[in-house]
Amino acid sequence: MNEAVMEYDELLATDSNTQQFLTFILADELYAVDILSVQEIRGWEQPTLIPNAPVYIKGVINIRGMIIPVMDLRLRFNVGNGECIATTVVIVLSVKQGGVNRTMGVVVDAVSDVVNISESALSSALPVKGVIAADKISGIINIKKKTATVLAVEMLFDFKPSIPISNDF
Repeated sequence: MNEAVMEYDELLATDSNTQQFLTFILADELYAVDILSVQEIRGWEQPTLIPNAPVYIKGVINIRGMIIPVMDLRLRFNVGNGECIATTVVIVLSVKQGGVNRTMGVVVDAVSDVVNISESALSSALPVKGVIAADKISGIINIKKKTATVLAVEMLFDFKPSIPISNDF
């Protein structure tokens, strides 16, 4: 067992406060969300289009009679071309905001794994300006030799533009 794996395993073994995350791929980068917000994972199917919706809203799908918007995270974060391949899936996320349950599907390139991470292993996101707005990132985790960006699921439901729109034309 290499040193990085041992550190990861030892950290889990010594900390009883662990949290599970679902990891997934967006444009060759690893991301994660709290597993408690994941309702289900579905294979890619073309949603019903919504006229005049933002380009990152792929449409809506019907899940057991519930109409759910589907957002392409690659287009929302401007990290990919939005092409759907054999591994493309929709992760259905659910959060409770202001006493109301909200559900939304997010398109990702592929689901990777479910990992247990101790609370002490979750680092705060760096205060740097990137393509993903800082309010949509809840932290960074190291998983063996990879780093995953942990998304703040409740903030994904905020459809305000991530990048200020410039009036300089």
